Amino acid sequence: MRVSADSSALPAPPSIVIDTNIALDLLVFEDPAWAPLAAVLAAGELRWVATEPMRGELARVLRYPLIARRMAQRALELPAVLADFDARARLVEGVPKRAPYVCSDPDDQMFVDLAVAHRARLLSKDKAVLSMRKRLGTLGVAVQAAFEPLP
Repeated sequence: MRVSADSSALPAPPSIVIDTNIALDLLVFEDPAWAPLAAVLAAGELRWVATEPMRGELARVLRYPLIARRMAQRALELPAVLADFDARARLVEGVPKRAPYVCSDPDDQMFVDLAVAHRARLLSKDKAVLSMRKRLGTLGVAVQAAFEPLP
């Protein structure tokens, strides 16, 4: 789903940025640990925001042999997984500006940048991202390795 920078008159639900590994857990592996996240996304209580490069990274990772085998075991095909991503995530136009803090893993910087731009919660199990928890917290970004409802 694509959205423009202009929002409707209704207040938008809080935004969340989900890194590729967690997106795989949610979309491919259907890890029960992420069922609460799937439920709040389906209910519209959180808005998953992403960019075209994030979608591209997911498409690339879905072609990795190990992931492709796991998808085949679950009778999932790449177009269906990407369609599920498209249905759940809202692609924002453009690329956000670089966040004041730089991630030691360059592949994860796009997730940090988007979370900062939207003051969104950031879900990641990546150690480089998790090590930024305090710094990103000063910018209004809650970094979590597991989904936890916020008050």
